[in-house]
Amino acid sequence: MARSAKAVPWFLFAAGGTITAFVLPVMLFVTNIAPPIGLFSNAMSWETMHGFVENWLVKLVLLGIIGFGVWHAAHRLRVCAHDFGLRADTVVAYVVYALAGIGTLATIWALLMI
Repeated sequence: MARSAKAVPWFLFAAGGTITAFVLPVMLFVTNIAPPIGLFSNAMSWETMHGFVENWLVKLVLLGIIGFGVWHAAHRLRVCAHDFGLRADTVVAYVVYALAGIGTLATIWALLMI
């Protein structure tokens, strides 16, 4: 049986989809919906959030959420390109996965700058 390299993109796709489906709605609620209705009003101050994100464990969790989400989106875009009739799969794969890699590196850089 021939070895396949499909396991890595499928793992990143599945992990990103799962994390995005379960964690992103909670993050959006806590940061965008709850403060205007009076919940977590003091917790959303710049000083509090900066102090929270300075923790290395929070940075690691944010890297996981954003990084896996970007890889999930890259694989989804690759499949959508194929569905829309763009049959140059190798080129599309290199482009979307390179963009996902750049997005992950940008996330690492941004988190290290905090």
